[in-house]
Amino acid sequence: MVPTLTATLALKGERPVIGTRDCKDVVHTFASANVTTGEVTSRLYGSRTQKRRRDGLSKTKRMQVAFAHHLLDVARAYPANEYPEVVLIIDNAPWHRGRPVDWALGRYPHLTLYRLPPYSPQLQPIERLWRPLRQRATHNLLFDELTELQYALRSGLGYYRARPQVVLNLLGSFWLPTQSAEA
Repeated sequence: MVPTLTATLALKGERPVIGTRDCKDVVHTFASANVTTGEVTSRLYGSRTQKRRRDGLSKTKRMQVAFAHHLLDVARAYPANEYPEVVLIIDNAPWHRGRPVDWALGRYPHLTLYRLPPYSPQLQPIERLWRPLRQRATHNLLFDELTELQYALRSGLGYYRARPQVVLNLLGSFWLPTQSAEA
């Protein structure tokens, strides 16, 4: 995630000043939301955007490794003995496939990836969390360091982790358990 600019309020006659930097630092955020409980599992991966780093790995390879680590986080949050099948709804991003992802799925076979059709973000439940997270953590803020951006995102994610009902409301009634006919 990169900081975003949006409309803001100011005193009459005063023009608000929000700085920007020609900075190539970004924080990639992986998150999974449990559509029945509202629990959020997340991982931040900060990097300076460059074609190749000293490790020689492309952005896609680095993101595959980061996503595989996120899958390990999900597997720890939802162990196989308590959750025989955990379905993660994902899009078709190139980092959602590859050897590191295959390794994580092989290690935890109770994790299943459900791939959405191309160009259908409206079907992805976690997409409903990104905008409020950006509003809470990054709108109209200027970060001098990558660590400050990471801290803001961690704080924003912590807000949603502590409030699963808010997450359920963001996901919408489609994901909430239905009421019985007797009610």
